[in-house]
Amino acid sequence: MAITESDVRHVAMLARLALTEEQVTTLTAELGAVLDHIDELQRLDLAGVQPTAHPLDITNSTRPDAVKPGLSREMALKNAPDTDGSAFLIPTITGGGEES
Repeated sequence: MAITESDVRHVAMLARLALTEEQVTTLTAELGAVLDHIDELQRLDLAGVQPTAHPLDITNSTRPDAVKPGLSREMALKNAPDTDGSAFLIPTITGGGEES
């Protein structure tokens, strides 16, 4: 599939890119080469090839989930700057700065 300079300018406009004439010429050649390579790949006979998401066999290396006890309320509030004994207290941040 051939790509024209007009196609490159159109895609650049859609992507809101400002390209110089030199960039348009360069990208026309580079994108043409990419599309040629894709055409070659589409002509390959892949009838016996299994689809893969990764070329190597990999396994998930995460640890299994295990329920563990969390912090007690007292420990969670221990280093808080201000609490009411059961929750964190934070300064009011609403109101836009004017006194009500």
